[in-house]
Amino acid sequence: MPEVADHSVHLMLTSPPYPMIQMWDAQFCQIDKRIDALWKNLSTSGVVEQIYDLMHENLTKTWQETYRVLVEGGIAAINIGDATRRLDGKFQLFPNHSRIIEACEKIGFITLPYILWKKLTTKPHYKGKGAFLGSGFLPPNAYVTLDCEFILLFRKGNLRKFLPHDKTRYESKFTKKQRDEWFSQIWTLKGTRQTADELERRTAAYPDKIAERLINMFSIKGDTVLDPFLGSGTTTKAAIQNQRNCIGYEVEENLMPIIQKTVNTIYGSTSVQIIKR
Repeated sequence: MPEVADHSVHLMLTSPPYPMIQMWDAQFCQIDKRIDALWKNLSTSGVVEQIYDLMHENLTKTWQETYRVLVEGGIAAINIGDATRRLDGKFQLFPNHSRIIEACEKIGFITLPYILWKKLTTKPHYKGKGAFLGSGFLPPNAYVTLDCEFILLFRKGNLRKFLPHDKTRYESKFTKKQRDEWFSQIWTLKGTRQTADELERRTAAYPDKIAERLINMFSIKGDTVLDPFLGSGTTTKAAIQNQRNCIGYEVEENLMPIIQKTVNTIYGSTSVQIIKR
């Protein structure tokens, strides 16, 4: 992210492509030809593990850049889900959240208590057959359903420092009710309904309410929020609505009309600077 200066971002908030979720396979193959080549040799021993490692290796580049651009005390919030998948005849869990924690700690981030987002719209299924993975009502071969995603939270360095009675900070404060609800570890919220084409479904959109909560929890008015996987523009919309600045990156140019539409729903047309590479 060469356009973003060191120590210039206060909050990074994003939902990246989820490794080992099929709808994002093509995107990972596009950005890393090694992954593309490995998929063609799936039956070779150890290839699945290599693909998974490379997917996270590519995501880690973003977490490294995030660390560079965050201010001291800045927060990184990453919405990620684990994956279950049958590959090469073996069904297994791919624990994306733990891999990201491991990578971010190696970069230098401090891991904070994370949030579990229990998605009300998630229904357990496997290949469209029945409600649960495994053998229905018969033990012991069923699998626990993945009905939660993780909102991982990291801090760069020490706590942010403010002058005593900083006006903007006090203007950004939340209520006791908001504090009690927002800072509990389990959030039960409806997911964003994905009714559009495959392109929009791949945006990994989280509800506006999640973006709004996290922006108000971990930034103050006038701060800069970064989303390196902008998708449909939810983070930008929430940032503007809550008097924050926002920088977003998106590799899929076909999403630009959707992003523009999302931003324009706030107050008609707004000044959005678009830089293309």
